[in-house]
This record gives sequence, C-alpha cells and structure tokens, in this order.
Amino acid sequence: MSAVRILLLGPPGAGKGTQAQLLVDSLGVPQISTGDMLRAAVSAETPVGCEARSFMDAGKLVPDAVVIRVAEERLAQEDARTGFVLDGFPRTVAQAEALDALLERLGCTLERCVAIQVDVEELVRRLLKRAEIEGRSDDNEEAIRTRMEEYREKTSPLVAYYRGKSVLAEVDGIGSVDEIAQRVKEALA
Repeated sequence: MSAVRILLLGPPGAGKGTQAQLLVDSLGVPQISTGDMLRAAVSAETPVGCEARSFMDAGKLVPDAVVIRVAEERLAQEDARTGFVLDGFPRTVAQAEALDALLERLGCTLERCVAIQVDVEELVRRLLKRAEIEGRSDDNEEAIRTRMEEYREKTSPLVAYYRGKSVLAEVDGIGSVDEIAQRVKEALA
C-alpha cells in the first residue's frame, strides 16, 4: 500500500469502522473519527472541546466550524503526522473543502478516498441485524432509512467531490470482511 492519508467514505453499515481498524493495524497510523475527535477534545477540556461540549450537552449537532477546529487539533498531533485513516469526517462538501485547507496548513494532502459501495437494502439488513445483536431498539427500519436518506443528501456528494480531485477509489462493499479488505488494499496501491 502506498497511500497513508486516507478517507473511508460510505453510508452507515458499509463497514467503514471495520475496514478502518484493519488499515490502522496494517499501516500503524491512527483512525480518526468525528465522534472520537469530539470526545477526546471534550475530555481534554481544550477550548474547542469546551465549545463542542456546549452543543453536545444541549443535544445539538456540533457546527461545521467547531468540528473543523477539533479536526485541526487532532490532525496536528504527532501520531497523525505520518498518516491517518479518517472515518466519518468529512460528512459534507463544505467540511471536505475545510479539510483540504487545513491539510494544506499542516503541509500534507489527502492521498486517497475509498468509497465503500453497498446497496440500500443490504445496508438496512445489516443495520437491523446489528441493532438486534446489540439490543439497540432505537435502530428500527424507519430510523435506518431516514439515516440513509440523510447520507444520500449530505454525504454522497463527496463521491463526486473526491472523484474531481482524482483521489477517489470505489470498492464493492459486499462480501466477507477479508474480501472487502483486499479490495480496499488494492485501491490504496
């Protein structure tokens, strides 16, 4: 594999977290997700973490500007200088543009965006199964389909954005974890 500054893109249930962990293990770079970044900043009580906490405590989405500042704090840390696997960030084209600017300030670029493609019916099946296994009663079919629609509206435009930057690789997300991992590995070469 040659790319070490990577974004995994895909809808909920596509297997981004699983594939991100496999990449982290093989590349020795950190997995960076929006939730992890926000929780770490809040826990460390950084100024931007305290700002994020005010939104989180009120049950509101953390605004893009705050998420970007948290991302900058995280990506500037020593362990991310040699590479990273982004998972769940950016979620919108505006966040992607801000990420480009912040990586430029840090003296690096995103080397590859791997979009894991899975059809909606398979995603719904996976998420319903996961909800059953984990006992998540809030993950019913209606809620899952609502999240899929939100992903389609807000996040799927990132596929075209990264295709336009010539860093996109699309992989089939159907198959065993190992089969998908092999496709991701080939996409990073």
